[in-house]
Amino acid sequence: MNQDKTNEVIPFTLDLSVDESRRRAEVIAALGADWDPLAVLQGEDEAYALLYSGLDGEQQRTYDLLVAAGVLPGEGSGRAPSH
Repeated sequence: MNQDKTNEVIPFTLDLSVDESRRRAEVIAALGADWDPLAVLQGEDEAYALLYSGLDGEQQRTYDLLVAAGVLPGEGSGRAPSH
């Protein structure tokens, strides 16, 4: 009798949905009751506008070139570059 089962594959599954739900609940709890997602997004928009304000002529041309090339996001919806 040869009972060598080294080539036999044993299926293994692991359901992480309960752990993921618990992790998400902990993140929300850590943010606290006074967390305002709309205020956070508005603050990010203001910081982004401030970051690229006050550029001199050469800096503005470089910025415009990078926006046109899709390296930096331009004005409008979303802040992700196109590449």
